[in-house]
Amino acid sequence: MKNDVMSHKRVWLITGAGRGMGAEIARAVLAAGDVVVATGRDTERISSALGKSKDLLAVKLDVTSRADAEAAVRAAVDRFGHIDVLVNNAASFYAGYFEELTPEQIERQLTTSLIGPMNVTRAVLPVMRKQRSGHVISISSSAGLAAGFDFVSAYAASKFGLEGWMESLRAEIAPFGITTTVVNPGFFRTELLTEQSTNYAEPSINDYDERRGPLLEYWKAQNGRQSGDPAKLARALVTIARQEPPPRRFIAGADAIGTAEQKVAALKEDIEFDRALSTSLDFDSDD
Repeated sequence: MKNDVMSHKRVWLITGAGRGMGAEIARAVLAAGDVVVATGRDTERISSALGKSKDLLAVKLDVTSRADAEAAVRAAVDRFGHIDVLVNNAASFYAGYFEELTPEQIERQLTTSLIGPMNVTRAVLPVMRKQRSGHVISISSSAGLAAGFDFVSAYAASKFGLEGWMESLRAEIAPFGITTTVVNPGFFRTELLTEQSTNYAEPSINDYDERRGPLLEYWKAQNGRQSGDPAKLARALVTIARQEPPPRRFIAGADAIGTAEQKVAALKEDIEFDRALSTSLDFDSDD
């Protein structure tokens, strides 16, 4: 039954809230006085990470399951009456050269990090459309903006896909009073690079041997050394969610801004490199 005491508070549904960035976002939202529907595959882990609160509901959700997504949304609405902010945070990381990643690994990457957010958003949108309000925040990556480096082909594919979907979705749902924000974090000290979250391709092609070893060492060494503070990013998301209107994109971290600026510069170079050829492709005026 709807809890009328909670109805004036903003209700956040956060995926992947049992650890890492998701747990930090949940803590920041609770500290700000809002309500959290914290979802993940293991509700005991969520409860252990976040404790107990009348403003907290832990719900089992595997984002790859449409049935789980629909059940989580029903549980949120039954308990709190509405959903104001959805944070698509759950993701995975399959690292390695494209040729050495198996088709099954790439499919799992896309299923978790792209289809998963689609499943949850599809379940939430009817609630937000009925309210004529809501905010969908999707956590992308710097690799969703620029991925010109080794070992992230599958991950970047999922994040580029997430961004294209979100940009188009923004136009589709704006008439219903629903806003969207894509978040591009740089390197934050989350659990993404831990052994539990990162899956590496098995070496299988000799041509990559010389480069593979140093790259594996680099990625494994980054775990626990990232410069970004996830608690600060979580609080920043609370700030963004209160802005009217919220930004369509939030580039999070000085390193992420540097990546974005390099991408903008590269796009400008691409435009100018063949501008004359590009602008000569229309039908001639007398055709």
